Amino acid sequence: MDIQSPEVIPTPEHVAMLERLGDEIAELSAHLDAATARLLDLIREFDAREGWGHGFRSCADWLSWRVGLDKGAARERVRVARALGPLPRLARAFAGGEISYSKACAPYCTSWRGWSVR
Repeated sequence: MDIQSPEVIPTPEHVAMLERLGDEIAELSAHLDAATARLLDLIREFDAREGWGHGFRSCADWLSWRVGLDKGAARERVRVARALGPLPRLARAFAGGEISYSKACAPYCTSWRGWSVR
């Protein structure tokens, strides 16, 4: 039995609506990346000042407890926050929404096993 999917004939209104949706997705993604970049700046400063040192073993442990992140995700955030510190051009591109979180953290995320954060 051959099942045919309905044929969608794009109308100018349909195409314009999809373009607006696509533009909104791209804009919101850039805002989320900029907010994430700011979050990583704050995490880096909190970690450097050892704000987590009153009852927690690490910044990642504190972050997991305080904001409810999975421990692996918390370690990744701390790892990326630390790594972006000495890389101002990359950090600016990320904060400006020019690159995504996944591109900014590619060498530092969990798929790359060279880092250890406690």
